[in-house]
Amino acid sequence: MEWALPEWTVLAVVRERPAHGFAVAALTARGGELGRVWQMPRPVIYRALSRLADAGLVVPKEIESGGGPPRTVYAITEAGRTAVDEWLARPVPHVRELRSHLLMKLALLTRRELPVGALVAAQRRALEPVLAAVAEERERAVGFEAVLLSWRHGNVVAALGFLDQLGERV
Repeated sequence: MEWALPEWTVLAVVRERPAHGFAVAALTARGGELGRVWQMPRPVIYRALSRLADAGLVVPKEIESGGGPPRTVYAITEAGRTAVDEWLARPVPHVRELRSHLLMKLALLTRRELPVGALVAAQRRALEPVLAAVAEERERAVGFEAVLLSWRHGNVVAALGFLDQLGERV
C-alpha cells in the first residue's frame, strides 16, 4: 500500500524508537525539528498511527501515564521497518513533491545519521528524463502552455542544481 507523507513520517519516527502520538506531533509541529519541513497537526498524526497499526506496520507497546492522559507508545514491526527503509531510499516521483517528500526523507535520514548520498544520486537520475521531456515539450509549446512548461523546466533545473550542491557536500 502506498501511504501519504504523514504515515511515512510517523512510521520513520517510530522506526527511530518507540513513540506516542504526542511526541511525534511535537516533532512535526510549527517549530518542531520536522515541522520545519512539513507541519502536521496532532489529529493527522493520530490518524496515521491508527492506519499504520491497522496495516500491521506498528503495534502498541505500552501505555504511558503520569501527569496527563494515558499515551499509547507504538513500536515498529518488521514489515514496518522494511517498508519505511524502502521508502526512504526511493526517489520522489514528482518535482512538486520535492519540497515536502524529499526534504522530509533527507531530514529523517539525517536524524538517524544515515548517509543521504545514494538518495541524492537516485533523485538526480529520476529527474534527468523529466528535464529532457519538459525541454522537448517546451520547444513545441505556444501560448500559456509555453509559459507553464517554462515554469516546470525552471523548477526541474533548480532541483537538479540543488541536488548537485547537496551531492558535493555529502
